[in-house]
Amino acid sequence: MSQITITLLFLLFAIVTFMWEKIPLGLTSMIVCVGLVVTGVLEWQTAFAGFIDSNVILFVAMFIVGGALFETGMANKIGGIVTHFAKTERQLIVAIMVIVGVMSGFLSNTGTAAILIPVVIGIAAKSGYSRSRLLMPLVFAAAMGGNLTLIGAPGNMIAQSGMEGIGLKFGFFDYAKVGVPILIVGIIYFAFIGYKFLPNKEGSDEGIFDESKDFSHVPKWKQYLSLVILLLTLVGMIFEEQLGIKLCVIGCMGALALMITGVISEKDALASIDLKTIFLFGGTLSLAAALEQTGAGELIAEKVIGMLGDNPSPYVLTFVIFMLCCVMTNFMSNTATTALMVPIGISIAQGMGADPSAVLMACVIGGSCAYATPIGMPANTMVVTAGGYTFKDYAKAGVPMILVATVVSMILLPIFYPFFPG
Repeated sequence: MSQITITLLFLLFAIVTFMWEKIPLGLTSMIVCVGLVVTGVLEWQTAFAGFIDSNVILFVAMFIVGGALFETGMANKIGGIVTHFAKTERQLIVAIMVIVGVMSGFLSNTGTAAILIPVVIGIAAKSGYSRSRLLMPLVFAAAMGGNLTLIGAPGNMIAQSGMEGIGLKFGFFDYAKVGVPILIVGIIYFAFIGYKFLPNKEGSDEGIFDESKDFSHVPKWKQYLSLVILLLTLVGMIFEEQLGIKLCVIGCMGALALMITGVISEKDALASIDLKTIFLFGGTLSLAAALEQTGAGELIAEKVIGMLGDNPSPYVLTFVIFMLCCVMTNFMSNTATTALMVPIGISIAQGMGADPSAVLMACVIGGSCAYATPIGMPANTMVVTAGGYTFKDYAKAGVPMILVATVVSMILLPIFYPFFPG
């Protein structure tokens, strides 16, 4: 059996077991990870490389930073301030999505979500609304916000380098022409319709996020120091490039500072790390690596685009590439999806004598629509345990959001990025 066939069978196994949900998500991920090594598709170093991925290191660090904010009662305090202004659940959803969407346009969307997750859990605790109703809009807004600027998401930079390879380029706010309308329509959608699809369940209180705790005995200095360190971590993330320190290392510095100063004990810090998330994310990265390395991902893309024939309509081509990226990004990283589709998109557009801008923009926007699975993007994975989510919860709330993004994109892409300009 070829490596491509084995990889596609593991992909099918992962999809079926994720949807069936009789096997825990993290266990499915590890079966795939180990299975890809045993069948010889991946070297063990490649398969397990996901566990030292920068996002996994960032998860661990930010679980500790978030845990300290919660453990000291500071998250509840901030929650009380926010709920003072936003009274209803829908107002809270809108407020959270606006803040996260704007922040993730200029910060890593994973970093933005990581910093705000404990704050939103605090808001849920104070408002009495289920945290599962607030955490999903948070991570969706983080994904949408990535399309506001050139630096909003790694995929944006991949498309830019593809454009530069053929002597063209996108401006800093070019993605915002489609990204801002998607964010606005997405927020309006969740305010009026989408909130009905959000799951209402009890999040897991395993580890640190136990809402029934009494914080009255916590010294004030611990509360304020937890907030100061969180804010300094945020500032460090904003100036990541100027400092020359990676996001995950900045997160580790914040976590270490909290432990050294005694704001959080080593025991509580370890309790705050959600191992389910680490196994789920680290394990499924091996599947993404196999799709990329064996060429299985490329084969899927070429087969689908090949069905369009020799002279496809530019609009049909843009739609198919957009939908292909939407599907693939929910099982591969959006960076890998964009990296795979950009060269394919450029060669097809050039073969038609068309401007590749629309195709590449479709790759980037479609590649950010990772709303339908818990492994679609790191932020989705981070809230699985805290929100008590299942695979189907993401599909139920995420698929309609993908449809919203598709409609907005298909209207705006031909307007802003015509195939045959002037």
